[in-house]
Amino acid sequence: QVQLVESGGGLVQAGGSLSLSCVASGRTISSYSMGWFRQAPGKEREFVAAINWSGNGRFYADSVKGRFTISRDNAKNTMYLQMNSLKPEDTSVYYCAVADTMIAITTLARYDYWGQGTQVTVSS
Repeated sequence: QVQLVESGGGLVQAGGSLSLSCVASGRTISSYSMGWFRQAPGKEREFVAAINWSGNGRFYADSVKGRFTISRDNAKNTMYLQMNSLKPEDTSVYYCAVADTMIAITTLARYDYWGQGTQVTVSS
């Protein structure tokens, strides 16, 4: 089992920045793919960004490309999401997830373990 805990969410004005962290425990996640997803009220959970085990492969949703950066530190069992130039439409609960695969890691269904989420609210 892998336990995931997100942190770093909060309230920020449009144009501002936030940095999210996801700490894994229970198992070393250095060989796993990891991803960030988000879900706004009344909407389905959607892909935001993903990173492969080595950190060399990074993938982004078109809506966040150029503004968000995903990274990981396997020595710390931690993944990060740096969010810049935030917009009101980025307001959501952000979830981190771990996938025991290197294939199609932009797809929600590929993920095996999920955190509880952290709220990000961007005011206009």
